[in-house]
Amino acid sequence: MALARAAGQAGPGAALALLWLLVRAAAPPAVCAPGDSGCLRLTVADLFDRVIRHSGRIHSLSTALCAELENRFPPRDNELGKPARRCPTAGMLTPNGKEYAQKIPREELTYVILKLLHAWKEPLSHFNQHIEHHQELPDDSLSKAKQISKMVHELETGIEKVTEKMQLMGIISNSLHGMASSEASGFSSTNEANMMSDSDFIHCFKRDSNKVQCYLKILKCRIMPENSC
Repeated sequence: MALARAAGQAGPGAALALLWLLVRAAAPPAVCAPGDSGCLRLTVADLFDRVIRHSGRIHSLSTALCAELENRFPPRDNELGKPARRCPTAGMLTPNGKEYAQKIPREELTYVILKLLHAWKEPLSHFNQHIEHHQELPDDSLSKAKQISKMVHELETGIEKVTEKMQLMGIISNSLHGMASSEASGFSSTNEANMMSDSDFIHCFKRDSNKVQCYLKILKCRIMPENSC
């Protein structure tokens, strides 16, 4: 209160600066950073809320970037007049729809989430290097692409923290240890991914980012059915 009064006496500019600092201090971090011991004190529900919010931001960014790229570079059509898009993770087995995702074991659903994120890390890095040479793209689009790549790494770290917490509490088994990192990327062909248009590539990522967010919500509801979701 004393700080607020002092800021008010100092003028509107100081008051706004203080308000911004207070909001930043009150806002929780998006996900658990490596070495963040504070995550250990959070409940599983709190951790899930963090990663679900973070995955939602990733999906929103990818949706915006996809629209920007499609406006500048319309999707290619093949000779039959159908889009040439074939998502490189199409060969990866994932639950087809909410009903099936609710039936598979919780460990398997957790593994699918980590596997999808792991599959996109390297391709997104290559995509960022590729579009840096696009003279037609505005800086805002380039910034979105870099932010998406960074946030995918952060989300994977956050979900690993949730997984560790669930394993310590006996909610899920320890069978997931090392599975995502030892798995192949899941891309059907590196050359195929490289040959995709930029808008097709981001469309595919947007689709998978939506899957990750949906799977996280389903997993939380299955582990904490008291939320009635």
